Amino acid sequence: MQYRTLGHTGLSVSTLAYGASPLGGVFGNINEAEGIRTVHAALDQGINLIDCSPYYGLTQAETVLGKALKSVPRDRYLLSTKAGRYGSEARDFDMSETRIRRSLDESLERLGVEYVDLFFLHDIEFVDLGIVLNESLPCLEQLKREGRIRYYGVTGYPLKPFREVVRQFDIDCLLTYCRYALHDTSLTSLLPELDDKGVGVINASPTAMGLLTERGAPDWHPCSDALKARARKAVAYCREQGVDITQLAMQFATQHSSIPTTLVGTANPANIDKNIRWMEKPIDQALVAEVQALLDGTDSVWSSGLAVNND
Repeated sequence: MQYRTLGHTGLSVSTLAYGASPLGGVFGNINEAEGIRTVHAALDQGINLIDCSPYYGLTQAETVLGKALKSVPRDRYLLSTKAGRYGSEARDFDMSETRIRRSLDESLERLGVEYVDLFFLHDIEFVDLGIVLNESLPCLEQLKREGRIRYYGVTGYPLKPFREVVRQFDIDCLLTYCRYALHDTSLTSLLPELDDKGVGVINASPTAMGLLTERGAPDWHPCSDALKARARKAVAYCREQGVDITQLAMQFATQHSSIPTTLVGTANPANIDKNIRWMEKPIDQALVAEVQALLDGTDSVWSSGLAVNND
Protein backbone atom coordinates (compact mmCIF):
# COMPACT_ATOMS: atom_id res chain seq x y z
CA MET A 1 0.00 0.00 0.00
CA GLN A 2 1.23 3.48 -0.86
CA TYR A 3 0.61 6.57 1.28
CA ARG A 4 0.33 10.27 0.49
CA THR A 5 0.00 13.42 2.58
CA LEU A 6 -3.52 14.86 2.88
CA GLY A 7 -3.00 18.56 2.20
CA HIS A 8 -1.77 20.74 5.04
CA THR A 9 -3.15 18.30 7.65
CA GLY A 10 0.08 16.34 7.44
CA LEU A 11 -1.90 13.10 7.76
CA SER A 12 -0.43 10.20 5.82
CA VAL A 13 -3.33 8.44 4.12
CA SER A 14 -3.42 5.21 2.15
CA THR A 15 -3.95 5.60 -1.60
CA LEU A 16 -7.03 3.43 -1.21
CA ALA A 17 -9.38 4.38 1.62
CA TYR A 18 -12.35 2.41 2.89
CA GLY A 19 -15.82 3.82 2.27
CA ALA A 20 -18.14 2.31 4.86
CA SER A 21 -21.48 3.12 3.21
CA PRO A 22 -22.06 -0.56 2.23
CA LEU A 23 -22.10 -1.42 5.95
CA GLY A 24 -25.43 0.43 6.01
CA GLY A 25 -26.93 -1.74 3.30
CA VAL A 26 -26.79 1.13 0.81
CA PHE A 27 -26.11 -1.29 -2.06
CA GLY A 28 -28.12 -4.22 -0.73
CA ASN A 29 -28.57 -6.26 2.43
CA ILE A 30 -25.34 -7.23 4.16
CA ASN A 31 -24.18 -9.84 6.61
CA GLU A 32 -23.01 -7.86 9.63
CA ALA A 33 -20.27 -10.32 10.57
CA GLU A 34 -18.92 -10.25 7.01
CA GLY A 35 -19.02 -6.46 7.03
CA ILE A 36 -16.95 -6.41 10.22
CA ARG A 37 -14.45 -8.83 8.65
CA THR A 38 -14.23 -6.48 5.66
CA VAL A 39 -13.19 -3.57 7.88
CA HIS A 40 -10.54 -5.72 9.54
CA ALA A 41 -9.29 -6.99 6.16
CA ALA A 42 -8.91 -3.40 4.94
CA LEU A 43 -6.89 -2.41 8.00
CA ASP A 44 -4.76 -5.56 7.87
CA GLN A 45 -3.78 -4.78 4.27
CA GLY A 46 -2.67 -1.23 4.96
CA ILE A 47 -5.79 0.86 4.38
CA ASN A 48 -5.73 3.42 7.18
CA LEU A 49 -8.57 5.86 6.37
CA ILE A 50 -12.20 4.90 6.95
CA ASP A 51 -15.08 7.17 5.91
CA CYS A 52 -18.66 6.97 7.14
CA SER A 53 -21.79 9.08 7.75
CA PRO A 54 -24.99 8.89 9.80
CA TYR A 55 -26.83 9.10 6.47
CA TYR A 56 -25.56 5.70 5.31
CA GLY A 57 -28.23 3.21 6.21
CA LEU A 58 -29.76 5.83 8.52
CA THR A 59 -27.04 5.28 11.18
CA GLN A 60 -26.63 1.53 10.47
CA ALA A 61 -23.22 1.97 8.82
CA GLU A 62 -21.81 3.89 11.78
CA THR A 63 -23.25 1.32 14.18
CA VAL A 64 -21.68 -1.64 12.37
CA LEU A 65 -18.41 0.23 11.91
CA GLY A 66 -18.32 0.96 15.64
CA LYS A 67 -18.60 -2.76 16.34
CA ALA A 68 -15.77 -3.47 13.90
CA LEU A 69 -13.48 -0.86 15.47
CA LYS A 70 -14.17 -1.89 19.05
CA SER A 71 -11.25 -4.34 19.07
CA VAL A 72 -8.88 -2.16 17.01
CA PRO A 73 -6.36 0.21 18.66
CA ARG A 74 -7.31 3.83 17.90
CA ASP A 75 -3.89 4.65 16.49
CA ARG A 76 -4.29 2.08 13.71
CA TYR A 77 -6.78 4.10 11.69
CA LEU A 78 -7.93 7.57 10.67
CA LEU A 79 -11.68 8.04 10.98
CA SER A 80 -13.94 10.31 8.99
CA THR A 81 -17.64 10.98 9.36
CA LYS A 82 -20.12 13.69 8.45
CA ALA A 83 -23.02 15.85 9.61
CA GLY A 84 -25.82 17.72 7.93
CA ARG A 85 -27.51 15.02 5.84
CA TYR A 86 -29.82 12.49 7.45
CA GLY A 87 -32.04 11.32 4.58
CA SER A 88 -32.90 11.79 0.91
CA GLU A 89 -35.49 14.56 1.15
CA ALA A 90 -34.90 18.31 1.44
CA ARG A 91 -36.23 18.26 5.01
CA ASP A 92 -33.51 15.78 5.96
CA PHE A 93 -30.74 18.38 5.69
CA ASP A 94 -29.83 20.44 8.74
CA MET A 95 -26.48 22.20 8.97
CA SER A 96 -27.28 24.41 11.92
CA GLU A 97 -24.76 24.60 14.75
CA THR A 98 -27.15 22.92 17.18
CA ARG A 99 -27.74 19.93 14.88
CA ILE A 100 -24.07 19.59 13.94
CA ARG A 101 -23.02 19.39 17.58
CA ARG A 102 -25.74 16.87 18.40
CA SER A 103 -24.85 14.87 15.30
CA LEU A 104 -21.21 14.66 16.34
CA ASP A 105 -22.19 13.46 19.81
CA GLU A 106 -24.39 10.76 18.27
CA SER A 107 -21.73 9.65 15.79
CA LEU A 108 -19.02 9.41 18.43
CA GLU A 109 -21.27 7.23 20.55
CA ARG A 110 -22.13 4.91 17.66
CA LEU A 111 -18.50 4.68 16.54
CA GLY A 112 -17.21 4.17 20.08
CA VAL A 113 -14.51 6.85 19.86
CA GLU A 114 -13.76 10.14 21.60
CA TYR A 115 -12.91 12.11 18.46
CA VAL A 116 -12.84 11.84 14.68
CA ASP A 117 -9.87 12.76 12.52
CA LEU A 118 -11.98 14.29 9.74
CA PHE A 119 -15.45 15.80 10.04
CA PHE A 120 -17.38 16.89 6.96
CA LEU A 121 -20.53 18.80 6.12
CA HIS A 122 -22.39 16.27 3.99
CA ASP A 123 -23.47 17.36 0.46
CA ILE A 124 -23.46 21.12 0.89
CA GLU A 125 -25.15 21.73 -2.47
CA PHE A 126 -28.51 20.89 -0.90
CA VAL A 127 -28.53 23.90 1.46
CA ASP A 128 -28.12 27.65 1.32
CA LEU A 129 -24.38 28.34 1.13
CA GLY A 130 -24.91 31.34 3.40
CA ILE A 131 -25.68 28.90 6.21
CA VAL A 132 -22.60 26.82 5.37
CA LEU A 133 -20.27 29.82 5.36
CA ASN A 134 -21.73 31.78 8.27
CA GLU A 135 -22.85 29.08 10.70
CA SER A 136 -21.79 25.54 9.76
CA LEU A 137 -18.10 26.05 9.02
CA PRO A 138 -17.53 28.36 12.01
CA CYS A 139 -19.09 25.60 14.14
CA LEU A 140 -16.63 23.05 12.73
CA GLU A 141 -13.74 25.44 13.40
CA GLN A 142 -14.85 25.72 17.02
CA LEU A 143 -15.16 21.92 17.34
CA LYS A 144 -11.59 21.67 16.07
CA ARG A 145 -10.42 24.13 18.72
CA GLU A 146 -12.26 22.07 21.33
CA GLY A 147 -10.33 18.96 20.25
CA ARG A 148 -13.44 16.98 19.34
CA ILE A 149 -12.39 16.78 15.70
CA ARG A 150 -8.89 17.10 14.25
CA TYR A 151 -9.71 18.49 10.79
CA TYR A 152 -12.80 19.44 8.82
CA GLY A 153 -14.17 20.07 5.37
CA VAL A 154 -17.11 19.71 3.00
CA THR A 155 -18.48 17.09 0.62
CA GLY A 156 -20.65 17.26 -2.46
CA TYR A 157 -21.01 16.72 -6.19
CA PRO A 158 -21.12 20.12 -7.97
CA LEU A 159 -17.83 22.02 -8.08
CA LYS A 160 -19.39 25.48 -7.77
CA PRO A 161 -20.03 25.28 -3.98
CA PHE A 162 -16.48 24.00 -3.45
CA ARG A 163 -15.07 27.05 -5.21
CA GLU A 164 -17.11 29.38 -3.01
CA VAL A 165 -16.13 27.62 0.20
CA VAL A 166 -12.42 27.44 -0.63
CA ARG A 167 -12.32 31.12 -1.61
CA GLN A 168 -14.11 32.30 1.52
CA PHE A 169 -13.03 29.84 4.21
CA ASP A 170 -9.87 28.01 5.23
CA ILE A 171 -11.02 24.39 5.23
CA ASP A 172 -8.66 21.43 5.75
CA CYS A 173 -10.06 18.94 3.26
CA LEU A 174 -12.68 18.27 0.64
CA LEU A 175 -14.46 15.05 -0.33
CA THR A 176 -15.68 14.88 -3.91
CA TYR A 177 -17.36 12.08 -5.84
CA CYS A 178 -17.71 11.21 -9.53
CA ARG A 179 -15.71 14.28 -10.60
CA TYR A 180 -12.40 12.54 -11.24
CA ALA A 181 -13.16 9.32 -13.07
CA LEU A 182 -12.95 7.89 -16.56
CA HIS A 183 -16.17 9.62 -17.65
CA ASP A 184 -15.47 13.05 -16.11
CA THR A 185 -12.22 14.70 -15.02
CA SER A 186 -13.59 18.18 -14.36
CA LEU A 187 -12.20 18.14 -10.82
CA THR A 188 -8.81 18.93 -12.37
CA SER A 189 -9.98 22.51 -12.97
CA LEU A 190 -10.12 23.00 -9.19
CA LEU A 191 -6.98 21.10 -8.17
CA PRO A 192 -4.45 23.95 -8.67
CA GLU A 193 -6.39 26.17 -6.25
CA LEU A 194 -6.73 23.34 -3.75
CA ASP A 195 -3.01 22.63 -3.99
CA ASP A 196 -2.16 26.29 -3.43
CA LYS A 197 -4.29 26.42 -0.29
CA GLY A 198 -3.20 23.05 1.03
CA VAL A 199 -6.70 21.56 0.94
CA GLY A 200 -6.52 17.77 1.07
CA VAL A 201 -8.63 15.97 -1.54
CA ILE A 202 -10.50 12.71 -1.00
CA ASN A 203 -11.93 11.22 -4.18
CA ALA A 204 -14.95 8.92 -4.05
CA SER A 205 -16.95 6.78 -6.48
CA PRO A 206 -14.22 5.99 -9.02
CA THR A 207 -16.80 3.80 -10.76
CA ALA A 208 -19.28 6.71 -10.87
CA MET A 209 -21.77 5.04 -8.52
CA GLY A 210 -21.78 1.78 -10.45
CA LEU A 211 -21.81 3.28 -13.94
CA LEU A 212 -18.36 1.85 -14.71
CA THR A 213 -18.98 -1.70 -13.54
CA GLU A 214 -20.09 -4.98 -15.08
CA ARG A 215 -23.36 -4.69 -13.17
CA GLY A 216 -23.97 -1.24 -14.61
CA ALA A 217 -25.70 1.85 -13.25
CA PRO A 218 -28.58 1.24 -10.82
CA ASP A 219 -32.06 2.40 -11.79
CA TRP A 220 -31.81 5.46 -9.52
CA HIS A 221 -28.59 6.73 -11.10
CA PRO A 222 -29.03 10.43 -11.97
CA CYS A 223 -26.98 10.47 -15.20
CA SER A 224 -28.50 10.67 -18.67
CA ASP A 225 -29.65 7.62 -20.62
CA ALA A 226 -27.10 8.54 -23.29
CA LEU A 227 -24.23 8.35 -20.80
CA LYS A 228 -25.54 5.01 -19.50
CA ALA A 229 -25.53 3.70 -23.07
CA ARG A 230 -21.97 4.90 -23.68
CA ALA A 231 -20.89 3.33 -20.39
CA ARG A 232 -22.34 -0.03 -21.43
CA LYS A 233 -20.27 0.16 -24.63
CA ALA A 234 -17.16 0.98 -22.61
CA VAL A 235 -17.80 -1.93 -20.25
CA ALA A 236 -18.22 -4.30 -23.18
CA TYR A 237 -15.08 -2.98 -24.88
CA CYS A 238 -12.98 -3.54 -21.75
CA ARG A 239 -14.40 -7.03 -21.45
CA GLU A 240 -13.28 -7.74 -25.03
CA GLN A 241 -9.78 -6.64 -24.03
CA GLY A 242 -9.81 -9.00 -21.06
CA VAL A 243 -9.96 -6.18 -18.49
CA ASP A 244 -12.62 -5.48 -15.88
CA ILE A 245 -13.57 -1.82 -16.34
CA THR A 246 -13.74 -1.41 -12.55
CA GLN A 247 -10.02 -2.23 -12.36
CA LEU A 248 -9.26 0.40 -14.98
CA ALA A 249 -11.51 2.96 -13.26
CA MET A 250 -9.83 2.47 -9.91
CA GLN A 251 -6.32 2.54 -11.35
CA PHE A 252 -7.13 5.75 -13.19
CA ALA A 253 -8.64 7.45 -10.14
CA THR A 254 -5.68 6.69 -7.88
CA GLN A 255 -2.85 7.77 -10.18
CA HIS A 256 -3.25 11.56 -9.91
CA SER A 257 -0.57 13.01 -7.62
CA SER A 258 -2.84 15.82 -6.36
CA ILE A 259 -5.49 13.35 -5.18
CA PRO A 260 -4.01 11.64 -2.11
CA THR A 261 -6.68 8.99 -1.60
CA THR A 262 -9.70 7.38 -3.25
CA LEU A 263 -12.58 5.76 -1.38
CA VAL A 264 -13.75 2.27 -2.31
CA GLY A 265 -16.77 0.75 -0.64
CA THR A 266 -17.56 -2.91 -0.11
CA ALA A 267 -18.92 -5.23 2.56
CA ASN A 268 -17.04 -8.23 1.18
CA PRO A 269 -13.46 -9.04 2.35
CA ALA A 270 -12.67 -10.67 -1.01
CA ASN A 271 -13.29 -7.37 -2.77
CA ILE A 272 -10.71 -5.67 -0.57
CA ASP A 273 -8.12 -8.23 -1.67
CA LYS A 274 -9.11 -7.81 -5.32
CA ASN A 275 -8.98 -4.01 -5.20
CA ILE A 276 -5.49 -4.01 -3.71
CA ARG A 277 -4.23 -6.53 -6.27
CA TRP A 278 -5.59 -4.32 -9.05
CA MET A 279 -3.67 -1.36 -7.69
CA GLU A 280 -0.43 -3.34 -7.93
CA LYS A 281 -0.85 -3.85 -11.68
CA PRO A 282 0.41 -1.29 -14.22
CA ILE A 283 -2.31 0.79 -15.84
CA ASP A 284 -2.93 0.43 -19.57
CA GLN A 285 -2.80 4.07 -20.68
CA ALA A 286 -3.81 3.23 -24.26
CA LEU A 287 -6.93 1.48 -22.99
CA VAL A 288 -7.68 4.47 -20.75
CA ALA A 289 -7.63 6.76 -23.78
CA GLU A 290 -9.87 4.42 -25.77
CA VAL A 291 -12.40 4.11 -22.95
CA GLN A 292 -12.46 7.86 -22.37
CA ALA A 293 -13.16 8.37 -26.07
CA LEU A 294 -16.11 5.97 -25.82
CA LEU A 295 -17.46 7.81 -22.75
CA ASP A 296 -16.91 11.32 -24.09
CA GLY A 297 -19.97 13.56 -24.37
CA THR A 298 -21.46 16.86 -23.30
CA ASP A 299 -23.70 15.19 -20.71
CA SER A 300 -21.12 13.71 -18.35
CA VAL A 301 -22.35 15.89 -15.46
CA TRP A 302 -25.78 15.81 -13.84
CA SER A 303 -27.55 18.15 -11.44
CA SER A 304 -27.54 17.70 -7.66
CA GLY A 305 -29.02 19.83 -4.90
CA LEU A 306 -30.25 23.40 -5.28
CA ALA A 307 -30.18 24.79 -8.82
CA VAL A 308 -28.21 27.84 -7.68
CA ASN A 309 -25.42 25.58 -6.41
CA ASN A 310 -24.91 23.67 -9.66
CA ASP A 311 -22.10 24.31 -12.12
